[in-house]
Amino acid sequence: MVVVMRVLMVIACVLMSALCVLPLAAQSAGDELVGPLIAVNTAAQDEIILYDVGSGGQRHLKPGTGWLMPWGFTADGCRLIYTESAAGAMNRLYSVRLDGRDARALIQYNELPDSEWSVWEPQPSADGSRIAFTMIRGKLNPDGTDGRTWHVGWVATEGGTPEFYSRTGDEHEPEWSPDGQWLAYISYTQRVPGADVNATAVPTPEGQTAAPGTLLREADLWVVSADGAVKYPLTDFPTGSVRRPRWSPDGFLLSFIYAPSPNNDTFWMIGNSQGAIPTQLSLQWAQVLDTTWMPDSSAIVGAARDVQQVTENVLWRVPLVGYADTDATRFLPDAAVSYADYPRFSADGRWLALRSEYGVALLDAASGSGGRLNTIPPGNTAPVWSPAGFTGEASCQT
Repeated sequence: MVVVMRVLMVIACVLMSALCVLPLAAQSAGDELVGPLIAVNTAAQDEIILYDVGSGGQRHLKPGTGWLMPWGFTADGCRLIYTESAAGAMNRLYSVRLDGRDARALIQYNELPDSEWSVWEPQPSADGSRIAFTMIRGKLNPDGTDGRTWHVGWVATEGGTPEFYSRTGDEHEPEWSPDGQWLAYISYTQRVPGADVNATAVPTPEGQTAAPGTLLREADLWVVSADGAVKYPLTDFPTGSVRRPRWSPDGFLLSFIYAPSPNNDTFWMIGNSQGAIPTQLSLQWAQVLDTTWMPDSSAIVGAARDVQQVTENVLWRVPLVGYADTDATRFLPDAAVSYADYPRFSADGRWLALRSEYGVALLDAASGSGGRLNTIPPGNTAPVWSPAGFTGEASCQT
């Protein structure tokens, strides 16, 4: 009865006021989470907050004493996947129950001292078998040069010794396909600049060498099969850089942001096929903060500024045919949110969570009703949704 009443209160709050403050639920162990859940951390990174959309309640977790960052859930939604670093030191990968108990370290790695490896941006696969991540290996040298490398790898969801997909030492942003069969990531290379260090329109002359510290570092998009047997680049831009790969929910396409020079962003997409030709979805430069896909794969939703002369960062619906410069439309234009960033749809597509002025906003994805969840303190992270497999805490066994 309590859960039913809270669901009715959440619905009423969303319908009556875009800026209403949802009530806090009691945080005793007996108040089971019904879901769907949103995980965020605080600006101080000292705790992780689980917001229960179904009940309107919150649960505050402190599974460790270091800086805490939520990244995802196991496929059944019963364990939270997060990283922790002690006072800004090297990050370690963990999972923990939704009640904050039974924190488990997931990576055993003995090839380097503990002070010389760190884990970042872990991404669980939808099928629940693996967690991809970027491992940072090495340290800053005494002379101030960077002796670190970045390698995309994976570990079984229950933990173990990691395996690595990438070898070149500058790979980032792993993103699983919806079926867990492919992993997209970006890989950086360096090149000699053109006429000056900022000239990215001139390709590197063959055989030319560069003065120390003048090489340009630029990324292209790659994919690798889950078993590591097949790997190929999806983009090969002679200049400029790719970031933010995002799979369409149907798994056929990848969107990405391409910038010929820093902060001059354009929207693109490409099919996951070796030799596929990328499609440009905007011509005029903007600043794109982040993107996601509509749940039906019909369009891209981007948080961007300087699109169609709108200087504030708002949400845009970018069609897959045409150009965003003229054809994009404001997504949920009447929604009571400002300075939008990190848009994320719930697994069923019913809700849209995002960051708004460092707070968390929750919107009905169809009507735009809703607003900031003012009971959640400000933070810096993207909201993380529980997966489709989560049917409530009552069904969790581990």
